[in-house]
Amino acid sequence: MDVSRRKFFKICAGGMAGTTAAALGFAPKMALAQARNFKLLRAKEIRNTCTYCSVGCGLLMYSLGDGAKNAKEAIYHIEGDPDHPVSRGALCPKGAGLLDYVHSENRLRYPQYRAPGSDKWQRISWDEAFNRIARLMKSRPRRQLY
Repeated sequence: MDVSRRKFFKICAGGMAGTTAAALGFAPKMALAQARNFKLLRAKEIRNTCTYCSVGCGLLMYSLGDGAKNAKEAIYHIEGDPDHPVSRGALCPKGAGLLDYVHSENRLRYPQYRAPGSDKWQRISWDEAFNRIARLMKSRPRRQLY
């Protein structure tokens, strides 16, 4: 390709015009790299134990919210606890799937009671459930479940 002196100056002028336009903010948005915020930046970290089996692996659960009673906290990330002496940050497939279990539509969120001989479940309050359990445990101290 033969480039004359005149063509060379046209190419240089076009390059400088494009660079100047980009520096003034007329650049296409897709072409510029953009930094994303870290997912766990504003998260509250909660240490917990997985109860799926008797191993008791350590969990780190991350949620939004400051722990206030009027704030709705939502867990959005679960991972293994690297400081836990048993699991050392590893989780089995059951433990790794805990987030899906927490957000499942089929998960029970309220206590239910089924009267003896009945096939229907009725929803009861948490206070009623705790009082019933406490009353039954006090009335039969030798039949406590461990």
